Amino acid sequence: MTPAFLAAAGHPVRWRLLSELAHGDLAVHELTTLLGQPQNLVSYHLGKLREAALVTARRSSADGRDTYYSLDLARCSSQLADAGGALHPALRLEPPAPVAVPARVLFLCTGNSARSQMAEALLRPRATVFSAGSRPKPINPHAVTVMAARGIDISGARSKHLDEFTGERFDRVITLCDKVKEVCPAFPGVARPTHWSLAEPAELSEFERTADELTSRIAFLLHDLAAAGEQPS
Repeated sequence: MTPAFLAAAGHPVRWRLLSELAHGDLAVHELTTLLGQPQNLVSYHLGKLREAALVTARRSSADGRDTYYSLDLARCSSQLADAGGALHPALRLEPPAPVAVPARVLFLCTGNSARSQMAEALLRPRATVFSAGSRPKPINPHAVTVMAARGIDISGARSKHLDEFTGERFDRVITLCDKVKEVCPAFPGVARPTHWSLAEPAELSEFERTADELTSRIAFLLHDLAAAGEQPS
């Protein structure tokens, strides 16, 4: 039997969809533009990837008519390892541990009170990282609690407006909510911000799930940044 990942990803359109979504969350109209394919075809293949549980969908909090699609990189990693192991035990490879990278990263959300602060704190040991918001407000106590449980103190963090970073150069600008994506300014050297469509957490359990998702995404981000740093300029 063909391994699940190969069966799902083997079609050329689905492979291109996976390749685009590997770099960040995208709406259907963005994917149709990037692939140069009609929306009905893109939607059909997104449906197949959702059936395989490789891609998830979430309604935009900025415009309810839009849906953002996200690639589950952890599931892809697991299924790729299974596919290699099915061919030969020596091919069941595990990804290397994340390493520190000489990169500057800016995380943005609306309030700079939770998601972007948590992302900044999680990445800080391995990169030069900052966070800001389009409408800053005080740090959410649930964010402080959840990060403290992970051994990280953000109780003294300061919310900042994204205007503080106007004109600064970053290797990656990452928007963490759909609303700030719509107002994100241009930054030198960044052709297109990366978007992670994360729902705004409210209950403590939602903050814990957000921290877990950020931890997973940041682990893959580090490999992406490391690979970009190895490419000739």
